[in-house]
Amino acid sequence: MTIYFRNSSLMLAFIRDNNTAKSVTEIFDWLYEQLRHEVFTSLFQVILTDRGSEFTNPLAIEFNKGNGRRTHIFYCDPQRSDQKGGCEVTHEMICRVLPKKTSFDNLTQDDINLMMSHINSYNRKKLNNQSAHQLFSFINGGDILDKLGIKSIPANEINLTPLLLKK
Repeated sequence: MTIYFRNSSLMLAFIRDNNTAKSVTEIFDWLYEQLRHEVFTSLFQVILTDRGSEFTNPLAIEFNKGNGRRTHIFYCDPQRSDQKGGCEVTHEMICRVLPKKTSFDNLTQDDINLMMSHINSYNRKKLNNQSAHQLFSFINGGDILDKLGIKSIPANEINLTPLLLKK
């Protein structure tokens, strides 16, 4: 599962064993716990998603365990991938590291965080030759990404090939 922040083009990714609503809720519960209420509600004022089966329990994401609202879920229209098109460029970068038919069976969340650290550290022309990591950190503070396991990778060390995750 990926989470894309439009204001910085930063993307988080999470590995899940099952494609269920529960697995998605667990990720948002973890994010809420890591970031605490104030930061979580600031970052996730609105969540725009597709209508996949993993998003069939929006209330579990919208409300914390104490029934306090933490976000609002909205759905894209069917067959309208353009409504969340900004994330497609980053998905293409993920495919550079994890080409089609790559097994995820031996991947850990640390592997995914490493990949996303490299992707988010890549300077992009549309970000005025800055990285998504730099822009997100400038807008929201750098400590947030540290809490989520996303590190800044020096430009000369960025690897967007399958060799990044070879063990």
